[in-house]
Amino acid sequence: MFNELSAINTKPEPFEFYTAAELWTNEHTSEKMLEYHLNESVDAASRNHAFINRSSEWIINKFNLNVNSKVIDFGCGPGLYTSRFAKCGAEVTGIDFSKRSLNYAQKEADNKNFKINYIHTNYLEYEPNEKYDLITMIMCDFTVLSPAQRKVLLTKFYKLLKPGGSILLDVYSNNFYNLKQEQAVYEFNMLNNFWSINDYYCFLNTFKYENEKLVLDMYTIYDKSGKRCVYNWLQCFSEQSIKKEFDENNLAITELYSNVSGDTYSSEGSEFAIVAHKK
Repeated sequence: MFNELSAINTKPEPFEFYTAAELWTNEHTSEKMLEYHLNESVDAASRNHAFINRSSEWIINKFNLNVNSKVIDFGCGPGLYTSRFAKCGAEVTGIDFSKRSLNYAQKEADNKNFKINYIHTNYLEYEPNEKYDLITMIMCDFTVLSPAQRKVLLTKFYKLLKPGGSILLDVYSNNFYNLKQEQAVYEFNMLNNFWSINDYYCFLNTFKYENEKLVLDMYTIYDKSGKRCVYNWLQCFSEQSIKKEFDENNLAITELYSNVSGDTYSSEGSEFAIVAHKK
């Protein structure tokens, strides 16, 4: 028991483990994630729907989306943004890891007669031949990836952009990092049975990595079937560090906002959004 508890409380190396499939492909947790996506009033898997309405309207106007526009949304979930982009006539593609979320998105598109191309894959492995006017990646998805994974993604973005095309994504700020506290919490059926339909015991360890400005929420879950671990990495950025990373991948950040609804940039926020183009 002592050795097991020691392992639970041992701090991994930065991005030592990658367990995205535990969230998006597990039968139970993918169902819970979809419930969070569709909850109109809370910011969980997706932001609240009032924000999404305001955000999508700003994006459509900002990037002049119309029948001549091609848009691709990385990590599209149940299509909360893609459906709104399609409504203005844009040709839209959505990519996601969760088959459950995409099934919901496709049904919604069919019901509304929207022609949206939904692709079930890990977006790090996606290799399309198309070019796009706008690439979106919303809800700070970029921050869960390691530096190597982010490089793969930015290289992909560069190839996907049409001349004059734009990238829009949001990230956690260093203020978010500063506000997070390290913790070790133990709870029965933590997060209201999010991790299993059966009873379980869950340890949550939050670790901070000062040099990397990185946060890890590490969940260790025990139920009758055994033990599993889920690692939720959150990379935080300053204005300078995100610009440097894009610059190293031949992309130039040209605009900063407080969020993906176009609010004026503030250095005091816990996140911020960027607009980038090919150099």
